[in-house]
Amino acid sequence: MGLPLAFVALPLYVILPNYYARNFGFPLAALGAILLGARFFDALIDPLLGRWSDRLYSHSSQLILRWSAVAAMVLGLGFVMLFFPAVQQLGQLGVWLGISLVVTYIAFSALTIMHQSWGARLGGDEAQRSRIVAWREGLGLAGVLLASILPVVFGMPATSAVFFAALALGLWAWTRAPKPGGIEHTPTVNHHKNQLQQSLLQPFKHPAFRALLAVFVFNGIASAIPATLLLFFVQDKLQAPASTEPLFLGSYFICAALSIPLWLHGVRRIGLARTWLAGMLLTIAVFLFAAFLGSGDIAGFVLVCALSGVGLGADLALPSALLAGVIQAHGDQGRAEGAYFGWWNFATKLNLALAAGLALPILGVLGYVPGTRDAAALNLLTWAYCLLPCMLKLFAAGFLYSLILRKTL
Repeated sequence: MGLPLAFVALPLYVILPNYYARNFGFPLAALGAILLGARFFDALIDPLLGRWSDRLYSHSSQLILRWSAVAAMVLGLGFVMLFFPAVQQLGQLGVWLGISLVVTYIAFSALTIMHQSWGARLGGDEAQRSRIVAWREGLGLAGVLLASILPVVFGMPATSAVFFAALALGLWAWTRAPKPGGIEHTPTVNHHKNQLQQSLLQPFKHPAFRALLAVFVFNGIASAIPATLLLFFVQDKLQAPASTEPLFLGSYFICAALSIPLWLHGVRRIGLARTWLAGMLLTIAVFLFAAFLGSGDIAGFVLVCALSGVGLGADLALPSALLAGVIQAHGDQGRAEGAYFGWWNFATKLNLALAAGLALPILGVLGYVPGTRDAAALNLLTWAYCLLPCMLKLFAAGFLYSLILRKTL
């Protein structure tokens, strides 16, 4: 299921704006407002969907599978609505887009939270938890690559067909997955205790979760800022031809996927938290090197993309496994995974929103304009793309190291 879920994520965040602007002449300002509103709504509903997921898990695994099938069908419907709208007039198209995004986001978030919670409820030691997350995220990277290539090469009809096939295959595999223990309904549980466990704020009662979430947010913003500014850096600072952009993106995601076994080996040797810390330090070193690149440094930036992709592998495979350990350590396994992952996904989407909502306006206010060749403006872009993420990631790494020393993680 990780593959089709990632397959949806990339078109919604990358392909959809360009698709509506070019094919329907939709105004960029209105498009941005609709996307921002829908993404904000998406982030807000994640904790509520997490609590709903926990209630489903308290009954039976079969109920989870049935609702997952419903969510998958709604997700497929939303995908079709987005890329094959039934209206063409701009006013009606804006309403259609807003409704379609809400439908798609609700289904996507519900399916993601139920899927993540299932993996967390399987439990196990650090190596086992990291393997579960690594398989999910590795297949997610395969979905990202497919979603990057298919629309360009074969168009949206073929892309939709592959997505539906992957979604069906993911559901089929899920029905044959090992069932987590401790999810059947137990009527003898104290009512007050049950209400506490299913509270939206239950995860925040644990210092370890609050600390891990803080590390995740700062590290996530540090990763999201370069993703937001990538094309600006490539086009203006490096002045690289458009034909090189697939090389940069491909090396980034392929190296992320290939690096996951390396990080799993690190988990077995030094543990989850220390391995994630090593990934952060690698990324910091890579972006410090990137700050010295200039016009025409194509080979150097390919190296940056490849090594930062290796760092991405750690960011994908390890934090969720650490979260599963926190859930397990505080006795919430089998009872409140949805609440934890609801807030976790909220933070993920907040990272993306903050990166775009802060980096781009600040650059604009300070004088950067896309297409500029002014040295001062390009230095500003380099600071935002390379050095600001290093500062944020260094803060996250320092906080994570302090948690390791205190044996919080």
